Amino acid sequence: MILPSSLLFCCTMNEIRSPMAEGIMKRFHGSQVFVDSVGVRQGSLDPLMVEVMAEIGVDMKRHRPKTFDNLADDSFDVAIVLSAEAEPAVKDLTRYMHCEVRLWNITDPSLAEGSRAARLAAYRQTRDQLQQKILDLFPRPAHLDF
Repeated sequence: MILPSSLLFCCTMNEIRSPMAEGIMKRFHGSQVFVDSVGVRQGSLDPLMVEVMAEIGVDMKRHRPKTFDNLADDSFDVAIVLSAEAEPAVKDLTRYMHCEVRLWNITDPSLAEGSRAARLAAYRQTRDQLQQKILDLFPRPAHLDF
């Protein structure tokens, strides 16, 4: 797929999956694409998300979760839905615009139980799954060697 000029990642609370996807997309294509993320409900900054993103060199400490009502821009070329709960909101947002909507079935790592290590493993799995899907759709630019 050709890089869109604007891309929106959407999930339930904009605390884990959609900000991870936003950070990864910005890492590889941020100079060429306007990227944003949003949730259906207001979430809060998730420290495990920040930690696993830092492991791949993406600083998410300044991420502030937002809802559809808080979007700075409401026109996107592509919207990627990361949770079933976000799908109706995305369809409503994109009803009157030419916007490709994609649904990615991405597990919410906050549902993982167990030790801190087990929970971190779930977050890493989600991060890696998102990175792979993003790079499959929008390949890494040749000039990036990381």
